[in-house]
Amino acid sequence: MAAAGSSQPNRPKAPRAAATPPLQVMKINRKEEQEQLQREAAEARAAAEAAAEKARLLEERAGLTGPPRAAEADDDRFDMGAMEGMTMADLMGSPDKAPRRQDDNKPRSVDDFDFDEEAFLAALDENAPVGTTGDVVQGTVIGLESDGIYVDIGGKAPGFMPKSEAGLGVITNLGERFPKGLQVEVLVTREQNADGMVTISCRALELRKSWDKVKELEKHGKVVQVIVNGFNRGGVTCDLEGLRGFIPRSQLQEGDNHQELVGKTLGVAFIEVNSETRKLVLSQKRAAVAARFQELEVGQLVEGVVAAVKPYGLFIDLGGISGLLHQSSITNGSLRSIREVFDQGDRVQALITELDPGRGRIGLNTALLEGPPGELLIEKDKVMAEASDRASRAQSMLKQREQDAG
Repeated sequence: MAAAGSSQPNRPKAPRAAATPPLQVMKINRKEEQEQLQREAAEARAAAEAAAEKARLLEERAGLTGPPRAAEADDDRFDMGAMEGMTMADLMGSPDKAPRRQDDNKPRSVDDFDFDEEAFLAALDENAPVGTTGDVVQGTVIGLESDGIYVDIGGKAPGFMPKSEAGLGVITNLGERFPKGLQVEVLVTREQNADGMVTISCRALELRKSWDKVKELEKHGKVVQVIVNGFNRGGVTCDLEGLRGFIPRSQLQEGDNHQELVGKTLGVAFIEVNSETRKLVLSQKRAAVAARFQELEVGQLVEGVVAAVKPYGLFIDLGGISGLLHQSSITNGSLRSIREVFDQGDRVQALITELDPGRGRIGLNTALLEGPPGELLIEKDKVMAEASDRASRAQSMLKQREQDAG
């Protein structure tokens, strides 16, 4: 309590600070803690060394390692005798002989490496993909499944041929058709997938060969024999070298009853052969023309009937095929009108001067049968009656022309 009459109020006394331990006691505690840690560390090292020694002994008993070797002396590890008499300068070496430090930033060439070009190319060949789409490859049948055949074609994985691609037509027994070990030639239809397997086909290869063969037949204007195996309103179908061919109604010699033609053999020629669109169009009529062309030759005397009169000449029906008697080849005289010599329905004997089986063209000539120019205008009947004898002379002239042209 403050004295009575004092102007200042009573104040609470501040708490006394806790007593600070002496500095000497803290130092002693710190030292004891360090000694305790050192003892624990020493015990841990001793335990580790004892465990390592025990492991070494166990391995030695098991025969995994040999007994420890004694440490070699420096004289045994290094040839100290070779260094006698050498100065420090000799040991350091001259600056000229010091190895140069390679500049890591400088680009290095192939010559800086141990590069074996042959081994590199061999590795490329070994890992090169086998079979590009469209390639024909040889292989060996190594496995059969219900849905296809596995064929070893030399890649890192076998090629797979689906059952539907095993060949033309229907194959009911894959095992009988493709026994293991059979050597086959196939066409790659799809390049390798992530597993290295390619898709192959016997059917696609056979189709390619069939198209190539048919194109060759068309190129030479050949007539082939086919068997009709179906019909529709537009014509009949047939099979040629495994390909489906079509004969339009307009190209049949007897096109009224298509059903009666099924099973019959027809001689046909080619109208269109297109492997891209898979169109094979044939003609019986053109085959007849082609067969007729094979009976004809340049210089041959033929007889026919005027089938049509045109401003530029006459079309002569030679029996299934037509030849053109151009107005310039009718007579060597002055012709005022084509009908002045021949008219429709007249019988005509003429020499063949041109044959083009590919385009179906036959060029005819009657002027070569004349004696004096314009003889046909005056004595047509006489010229026609003596046509055979006159043809011999004309044929000699044609051969002479061919020799001169050749």
